[in-house]
Amino acid sequence: MSRIASDVQLMLRRPPRQQYAALCYRPRKKQGGIEILLLTSRDTGRWVIPKGWPMAGKKSHTVAEREAWEEAGARGKISRDPIGYYSYAKGMEGGLKVACRVQVHALEVKEMTKDFPEKGMRRLEWVSPEEAAARVREPELKVLLHAFAEKTAGALTKPKNPVEDR
Repeated sequence: MSRIASDVQLMLRRPPRQQYAALCYRPRKKQGGIEILLLTSRDTGRWVIPKGWPMAGKKSHTVAEREAWEEAGARGKISRDPIGYYSYAKGMEGGLKVACRVQVHALEVKEMTKDFPEKGMRRLEWVSPEEAAARVREPELKVLLHAFAEKTAGALTKPKNPVEDR
């Protein structure tokens, strides 16, 4: 009987809904490495990165770039290719939870605009990658933040002249 219940549960499970996110970062000038921009969600106040639903006629990286501006006022250079993915359960109105898969694009922030659509609705903070990973709840996002910081730190410390490598 439990096997039948399990099979029915699997048949009724819907595939995860797709979202697109921007991992906003900037180099730290004095200490080296990078900082990550986190913001609070409007409903629960938990720490998140800017993300949103697909938009008709827009590519995933363009959606991520737009969400970064709408939610945090961040503008910069977005990666066309995703740097990773994470999953979470989005709470909807009425208490329903929907499984979501989030495709993440890196956005090197060049400017923080003073006026943006969700200004005043969220708290924004620049934090170290370690602090960002400690604040977010999603385990896969924690791993992604650590991996991105390691990869980016290596790229930022590489010599500009290839002759120096020899």
